[in-house]
Amino acid sequence: MKYLDEYRDADATDELARAIRRETTRPHVIMEVCGGQTHSILRYGLDRLLPDNVELVHGPGCPVCVTALDTIDRAHAIAQRPDVIFTSFGDMLRVPGSTTDLLALRARGADVRVVYSPLDAVALARTNPDRRVVFFGIGFETTAPANAMALIAAKREQLANFSMLASHVLVPPSIASILQSPDNRVQAFLGPGHVCAITGVRAYESLAARYRVPIAITGFEPVDLLRGVLAAVRQLERGSFSVENVYARNVAEAGNAAARAAIAEVFEVVDRNWRGIGAIPKSGYRIAAPYRAHDAEHVFDVGAIATREPARCISGLVLRGVKKPCDCPAFGKDCTPETPLGATMVSSEGACAAYFAHRRPVEVA
Repeated sequence: MKYLDEYRDADATDELARAIRRETTRPHVIMEVCGGQTHSILRYGLDRLLPDNVELVHGPGCPVCVTALDTIDRAHAIAQRPDVIFTSFGDMLRVPGSTTDLLALRARGADVRVVYSPLDAVALARTNPDRRVVFFGIGFETTAPANAMALIAAKREQLANFSMLASHVLVPPSIASILQSPDNRVQAFLGPGHVCAITGVRAYESLAARYRVPIAITGFEPVDLLRGVLAAVRQLERGSFSVENVYARNVAEAGNAAARAAIAEVFEVVDRNWRGIGAIPKSGYRIAAPYRAHDAEHVFDVGAIATREPARCISGLVLRGVKKPCDCPAFGKDCTPETPLGATMVSSEGACAAYFAHRRPVEVA
């Protein structure tokens, strides 16, 4: 299949791994930003093809994992209201809040439904005028255009019973936060291809120049990822720092103009709390004033939320690339996909879930 089999080709993968080994002369630490990239790396064992002095660490690019705990708890408070149909993508149902999760609330009678598009939630509002329909709109820049279109549709149709609990986060400020951290080890990045397909690459060019780090924009298949590693290693070896787009089949330099216009109409940039990381300035979107009537944070009185994060969970260190999931004493024991301590164990893009599926030690397998 074009754009699939050719990017999983074993011979091409082996040749790239050999090129990385040939060109590496000293230790390098490279972070893949996106959680989907983490799963591909572990699924295909790409990190084991690399020389010992090239280490891949895992970044904050799992939107489910970094959604702030107080936002999760607000979602749970809204979902429990008897007049609400609470809608979400399926990957949010098992994410633990301070005391529960959406799946448990549904088991106790809350009307929590999985949808496959935010426009499905708009349709529910249209066909259930006597109920208040809320969509849980989380994600990076990748999902923001679809969420913007849902809000535009709701406003156009004057669906007063539709609202969105929005908690978008942005990748470039999170990279800057990692690089500014005193415990940072990261020297180069594999940039998030799907995010850049929306935003383009210009924000990453300013990061590379300011912090003097190579950034290789790449995809999710083995050939994509190893091309990204090779590009990063070559820059590190020669002491250069720029953005290289090795995912040009999906990423244009300027991104998607229509998607960016929809985001600009509906959302505005704000400071945002990241679960496990803390506050990052100018790192998120919130619903802008013209669409405030469809903002669930304003529609529902859920401001006073007391959160409680498990003290044993080290997901914040994992998301910053400081630790790996197997460094956590609870990994695979007290913390499993069935009994998660943190979102990184239940999300389809979480690093802990990836290690549990593909890299568990024998003693916890």
